[in-house]
Amino acid sequence: MISTPVAALVLLAALMHAGWNFLVKAGSDRLLDTMGVAVGASLIAACLLPFVPLPAPASWPWLAATVCVHVGYFTLLVATYNRTDLSVAYPLMRGTAPLIVAAACPLLGEPVSGGLVLGVVMVGCGILLPALLALRGDVISMASVGLALANAAVIALYTILDGFGVRVSGNALSYTLWLFFLNCWSILAIALWRRSTGAVLAHFRRHWLRTGFGAVMTIGSYGIALWAMTQAQLAAVAALRETSVVFATILGAVALKEAFGRWRILGATAVAAGIAVVRFG
Repeated sequence: MISTPVAALVLLAALMHAGWNFLVKAGSDRLLDTMGVAVGASLIAACLLPFVPLPAPASWPWLAATVCVHVGYFTLLVATYNRTDLSVAYPLMRGTAPLIVAAACPLLGEPVSGGLVLGVVMVGCGILLPALLALRGDVISMASVGLALANAAVIALYTILDGFGVRVSGNALSYTLWLFFLNCWSILAIALWRRSTGAVLAHFRRHWLRTGFGAVMTIGSYGIALWAMTQAQLAAVAALRETSVVFATILGAVALKEAFGRWRILGATAVAAGIAVVRFG
């Protein structure tokens, strides 16, 4: 079960997460936009780190592992958005992840109630329905599906790593800030390798406002989620956070003019029902 205040904050985190993903998808260069958000978040974290204690040593192995896993996440995110619409790719990536987390929790010694399982399944089905129908209608390719599902597995992995890491860190804010401070260096190295120093600097100069806004949203979104993992079950937090697909679908339809039909509304309805079950399960 997850309390109402915690659930409300996780839903806010979901909106923020959809927001920064929308900024990346709407940009002209997804690699540089992703890099910009990551570097912006790192700079914000660096400014705040002197004011928080170090996370407990027990959390350092978890932190090191999740930083490595995030390299794969950023790489797959860019590749997926280069091939697929936001309103299709985002549900596949974010919708499958909580199902994997819920399945893994009993193996990791964290009990999962029947009601919680039902809620997670409802949320997952509502999220996956639009993407599966898009596949059937040849809106997306199997290669795109493969990329999105691969990233879903990566998302589930870092969710589990961070869930355990933040719980032994002694300070959720400190763990979050160190994560974002360290996260940017890999994606920055990839951007410099694939583009050039001049292109990277020019991108920062042209898009500093959007980059800063995206950085604030990504830190806020994941910071809230990590804190929530210290207050509630991993599976419940993961499921509620992935309701960001509803917001992403709306942004894709309204701002990016992507297809939006009755089947997407049906999926959103299943998500909303799943939220209620997760809340009281």
